[in-house]
Amino acid sequence: MPEKTVLYTRDKNVGIIKLNRPKRLNAITVDLLRDFIEQLAAARRDESVAVVILTGAGRSFCAGEDLKETSAGKSFSDWIKETQGLQDIQRVIMGLDKPLIAAVRGYALGGGCEFAMSTDIRIVADDAKFGFPETEVGLTITTAGTKLLSQIVGLGKAKELVFTGEFVDAHEALRIGLANKVVATDNLLEETLAMARKIAEKSPLALKLSRIAIDQGLHSSFEQTLEMEAGHLLTCAGAQNHKDFVERKLKKMENK
Repeated sequence: MPEKTVLYTRDKNVGIIKLNRPKRLNAITVDLLRDFIEQLAAARRDESVAVVILTGAGRSFCAGEDLKETSAGKSFSDWIKETQGLQDIQRVIMGLDKPLIAAVRGYALGGGCEFAMSTDIRIVADDAKFGFPETEVGLTITTAGTKLLSQIVGLGKAKELVFTGEFVDAHEALRIGLANKVVATDNLLEETLAMARKIAEKSPLALKLSRIAIDQGLHSSFEQTLEMEAGHLLTCAGAQNHKDFVERKLKKMENK
């Protein structure tokens, strides 16, 4: 049996999803999309996991469309299937209910860049490169990347990156907001796990509702956002276990 193109493992209360086509720089195929959705679902079901990391095996995160497969010829039905798979990735990530952190090294291009942008936080190695080569090969962005990119870097910069197809390195990605933090390549997973564990200490319910509020707040009026936040706060208060987190916080303050 061939090895899965996407793997799921766990490091204590942190789930790790790894794109696993290192010889092809984790380039996207229909099989990879299928396995990716399967492992996202596994991470969502895993009640022992509070935070999920998305990364790539080998020397790149994801180089985007597998151009060798594309050049071999795809039928129109193949393109329909791939488009549906790409967009289902975005839908499943939106419903993950847990913070998702990308650990990016090497190339994050095209659909791979969109995978990274779909996460909540991006920790990147100093050898990372981001970009959208779609227009150069006669294709377009598919996984809500046009929306995400505009939200992250602004409309003008988004159009520049998409129209020119130029790549940006890790430090430029940090400057324009594509990256949250740049770290040494050898420390990438360690640094990402450190942030994941810091987040995992927090209330899972509060994290889930905060993630929803931030994402939905981008498209809501102030009044709608206030109503949503009030509902979330009362949900947390009604859950009662927030008292445990309050007591833990007070102990930390006393020990400082």
